[in-house]
Amino acid sequence: MNALKDTYFDLPGQTHFYKGKVRDVYTIDNKFLVMVVTDRISAFDVVLPEPIPYKGQVLNQIAAKFLLATQDIVPNWVLDVPDPNVTIGKICEPFKIEMVIRGYLAGHAWREYESGRRTICGVELPNGLKENDKLPHPIITPTTKAAIGHDEDISREEIISRNIVTENEYIELEKYTYALYQRGTEISAERGLILVDTKYEFGKADGRVHLIDEIHTPDSSRYFYKDGYQDRQNINEPQRQLSKEFVRKWLIDEGFQGKEDQLLPEMAKDLINSISNRYIELYEHITGDEFIKNNDTNILDRVERNICEALKYLN
Repeated sequence: MNALKDTYFDLPGQTHFYKGKVRDVYTIDNKFLVMVVTDRISAFDVVLPEPIPYKGQVLNQIAAKFLLATQDIVPNWVLDVPDPNVTIGKICEPFKIEMVIRGYLAGHAWREYESGRRTICGVELPNGLKENDKLPHPIITPTTKAAIGHDEDISREEIISRNIVTENEYIELEKYTYALYQRGTEISAERGLILVDTKYEFGKADGRVHLIDEIHTPDSSRYFYKDGYQDRQNINEPQRQLSKEFVRKWLIDEGFQGKEDQLLPEMAKDLINSISNRYIELYEHITGDEFIKNNDTNILDRVERNICEALKYLN
């Protein structure tokens, strides 16, 4: 399968390299970031053994579209998208939290709720909710941003008391998070989807808060199909969804949740193709555009060539 798993470029002006779970990030002249979105896939904060064809292209192009569609709400880090798998932008000093916002009780929040917890990240939830129910109002459930290991739930009060961000900064991040989720909800509804939950990351550059990384992708968000949502809730049927949650559920069924001494299951070719098709399906639903597969015989050469050409024009 033609997939982009790892990159090892030596780019003009390169001053640093960071390999994340999914992204390879190159620092140029200590001023710019080149973010290569690979086809690696992670779940439970663990990178799975096989890459997913076209996944990186899907993530990068969805993020580019939504960053452009929300730049009137908050400035973002993007300067150029020179390749289907690449975004180049300004360096921002990241806040060490992820702003997770939830409009529905699903995924991690549901697993916590089902276990008996009624307070998540300092936010109280009412009794009597079912999986995938719409919440009375969207809630923000932040997590720490771990460089290594698992992100952890954290409350607004803990963030401020531990000086991770100031109270004024948190209020600003909170405001942007609600506004971005509202915009994402509206765009999703136009496409027949429900934006269930998502996360945003922010940083500072030139004294201003910027939206960084990706937004509204299947790696950072969960979507339900709008049509038939309430009918399925009424009869306790699982929701039709477009997200990475089905990968997590497959792993759970295979006895893996990222805990010590658990072995990653093998990924069959049919499973890999199924995951790839789901990512493409989400791309077409959320953007309204046909997905154009880049079937280059050598993805690495194409990516490096396009990056080097773009870097010529950065000041």
